Amino acid sequence: MGYILQALLLAASATQVLGSCSYGTFLQPRAEDGAVPISTFGYLGAKGPLNWAALEVPVNSACATGTRQSPINMVAGVFNLVAATDLVIEVPNFPEGTEFENLGSTIEVIAKGGKLAFAGKEFELEQFHFHLPSEHLDNGTSQAMEMHMVWQSATKEIAVIGVYIEIAKEGAAAAAPAAVAAAAAPAPEAVAGTQGAEVVPPGVVVAVGEGPARRRRFQQRRQAAPAGGPTTLLETIFSVVDQIKVPGTKTKTPPLVLTEVVDILKSGAFQGYSGSLTTPPCSEGVNWNVATAKLSILPATFERVRNIIGFNSRIPQNTPGLPNIVQVGGAAAMAAIVATK
Repeated sequence: MGYILQALLLAASATQVLGSCSYGTFLQPRAEDGAVPISTFGYLGAKGPLNWAALEVPVNSACATGTRQSPINMVAGVFNLVAATDLVIEVPNFPEGTEFENLGSTIEVIAKGGKLAFAGKEFELEQFHFHLPSEHLDNGTSQAMEMHMVWQSATKEIAVIGVYIEIAKEGAAAAAPAAVAAAAAPAPEAVAGTQGAEVVPPGVVVAVGEGPARRRRFQQRRQAAPAGGPTTLLETIFSVVDQIKVPGTKTKTPPLVLTEVVDILKSGAFQGYSGSLTTPPCSEGVNWNVATAKLSILPATFERVRNIIGFNSRIPQNTPGLPNIVQVGGAAAMAAIVATK
């Protein structure tokens, strides 16, 4: 009874959970004044995953009762393998940069626009954020980090593309800032008065005889992302991560080339399943697609990000369809208490 009373007291004193991974969607719209909310939940102790349901009752009840919770261990039998060609992914570049903020529970990039379409549904990108270490397990193995690209539909459905992030080898080189800025810039128009001519940004290599904008953008992305090196998008974003050390703060990123990541994602496949948000309110019915292709960052970059994020991963949940692990653990705890009396 003491444990039950303690849970009730925690629930009675709870405040609304803010700063979740659904921030910027219909579940938690952005503040009109641009203020960055600081999360009221956490990953350790009384604010951690085992007590999320009590932080806001009954809104967070799925955190303790849902049977299709995320993240999970991505092993054969729990997901459907989806070919990259079955998904339409279109994401704009941000030549002027975009907002980068610290919610306390994660660091998030505002990236509105673009399109994700699959299974007859269409979604628009709202933001992407990061977890350290990865929340999903890749066949039982955690990765250094995980990026979640959060999308919503006009019918108020949520889709998330999860992308593992690994640590690149020492000595790998990132793209030069000038190349990133050139690749992020919109496709230039033809020079006035010169039929068929095209303006090529400085530093961009275009093969002789290749004129179409599509070919030019491909060449730009190749230069912005050296083969075998860390993912340029991540290195660019995290180059300013020290400016948002304090929860509730924000800054602006340098120019971003998201098309680089789209190309990487399309080089692999996706593991799809129906799950939930990995933060309160743990809403289910989320369309998950975890990419088999991975991104990477330099060791020094990982350390800078880790110093700010710390630890922000929900423990892997039960196999979809099986009882919630909080209930399983609670039943085991009660049985142990009874056995000791």
